[in-house]
Amino acid sequence: MGRQQGNGSKAAGLLALLATSATATPILTPANWMRMVDNSLKGVAADVRSLFLSGTAPNNTSSRCKVYPGDRNWPSDETWANLNKLVENRLLDRPEPLASVCYNGTLYNAEECVKVTAHWNESYSHFDNAVEMMSPVAQGMTCLPPNIFDSRACTRGGFPMYVINATKPEHVQMGVNFARNTGVRLVVKNTGHDFLGKSSGQDALSIWTHYFKDIEYIEEYVDAETGYLGPAFKAGVGVQAFEIYKAAHEKGHSVVGGEGETVGIFGGYIQGGGHSPLTSLYGTGADQVLSFEVVTADGDYVTANSKSNTDLFWAMRGGGGSTFGIATSVTVKAHPDFPTTASRFSFTSEKIGNETFWAAIRDYVDYFIPNADAGTYAYWTLIPNVWTGIFSFSMSPFFAPNKTLEETHALLQPWFTRLEELGIDFNPNITHFDSYYEAWRSSFPLETVGKINATTGSRMFPRGNFETKEKRDELFQNLRQSSENNRVQVHFNIKAVDPANSDNAVNPAWRENILFAQQAVRWNSNGAAAETLKVRQEFQSGDMQRWRDISPGAGSYLAEADRLEPDFGQAFWGDKYPRLLELKAKLDPHDVFFATTSVGSERWKVESVDGLPNENGKLCRVEN
Repeated sequence: MGRQQGNGSKAAGLLALLATSATATPILTPANWMRMVDNSLKGVAADVRSLFLSGTAPNNTSSRCKVYPGDRNWPSDETWANLNKLVENRLLDRPEPLASVCYNGTLYNAEECVKVTAHWNESYSHFDNAVEMMSPVAQGMTCLPPNIFDSRACTRGGFPMYVINATKPEHVQMGVNFARNTGVRLVVKNTGHDFLGKSSGQDALSIWTHYFKDIEYIEEYVDAETGYLGPAFKAGVGVQAFEIYKAAHEKGHSVVGGEGETVGIFGGYIQGGGHSPLTSLYGTGADQVLSFEVVTADGDYVTANSKSNTDLFWAMRGGGGSTFGIATSVTVKAHPDFPTTASRFSFTSEKIGNETFWAAIRDYVDYFIPNADAGTYAYWTLIPNVWTGIFSFSMSPFFAPNKTLEETHALLQPWFTRLEELGIDFNPNITHFDSYYEAWRSSFPLETVGKINATTGSRMFPRGNFETKEKRDELFQNLRQSSENNRVQVHFNIKAVDPANSDNAVNPAWRENILFAQQAVRWNSNGAAAETLKVRQEFQSGDMQRWRDISPGAGSYLAEADRLEPDFGQAFWGDKYPRLLELKAKLDPHDVFFATTSVGSERWKVESVDGLPNENGKLCRVEN
């Protein structure tokens, strides 16, 4: 619905816009699509050609599980070759995981293994691999560098068997049609950042959207339905934070996206809501969306916006990725690129003692509401050391968009005064930057990925947890208890403003949030599966339940959470979940799309080989 305006009047531009169709013209009409398939597969039996057609219903709906190798309905090698032909030879057959070079076999390469091992925990090492995801625990831990975790061999585990390296919507359409018509499991991968490992699945067909990389600047986008009139960017779904932030800066703008530089912010991030250093000013990532171009479960290619396919548009703004359709491009609002101030500092309990350390943290809690209301974003951590008993605090950073040095000092000084009174030595390193982009580049740490013995749970603590001293005391005591229970904690002191005309599927808990809190449980990576499962279950019934108990009715963020989150529909979407379930049944009645803890996923379960919550197993219907 957006278009670039020329030199004519805004009124003329609006009339021209309204005269255009709000629905994307399909790349191929149904008749031309069938003709293309027939011409490409001359001499191939009609029943095989039908596997690639749009709008058809699957033939094997009675099967309890998706179709897997060895099943009678598993496509033949010739059929896979036909798919490869139709996607212009972009079908990857059993692409190898990174650590395959570390194990005996034709791919063994000791020198490459050293490199893979050295950079294993860096996101830049993983996102451009066709199958790797950044949560190996969710993959099943079947192929990691031996010096990190000896999986004793490199097997595929929860990795997909085939990957379409898609660069055109037609490639996505072919993959969706093939999966729907054959019953093969379908997964979608962009960069693989999701904490829960939703971008993989054993022996699945994966559609890899990483190389949808176009970026278009729209100087004046007009949305008559919502009243938005202003700049926008239309980006391919594979565009990452570092790419769109740079492009926006070059045009004198910023966009709402995550702090992690390698996140593909137009995929699962934005479709799941997405918090940002700008969320306290402009809302979530999903609140910025003006339009999607989407391949639906029927294999159609459509535009979803405020005028066309409105149910799909509503659901895809916060309802989660890999659920209602596969986006190929997203158009989002652009905002000013303004000066920004940031502060980075840390301190520990080593010299001051634990009680003084915790007194400092308790004092900080008093400032969460005013800091969030001022439009700032504080990213801070609490790290326990079980061996020494020392606790560490790190602010990395306190981020103040559109704030001067003086304004930022004024916000932080009350707490800093208290730290000085407590005798805590710290250097606030308050730095002013001329642009949001330069501040972002300089202030945030690179993501650490590839952890082998930890999982994270999260909770959105609402304003009500901070409005009285008693409530602040209660929350603080629960944070301290988690640290004393050896839980690594990552926190974001932010609010998510509710922009005008933002009716969408974003978790309503975001609108009340003041502290988005994460804690991680760790276990013996060489322990038995039953032992690991017990640790994870006790984490949910213990530390996470404590957090839920003091924030009744609040929620969790679906992309940074635990696969064992109980009642995930309520936790991730609150009172919007019933409508999302209805739309899932309407838009994807055959469950072509599935991701763990996604809308409607209660009907399915990955029957993992070790009984742990991971992708190393068949996806089967849950029997009543």
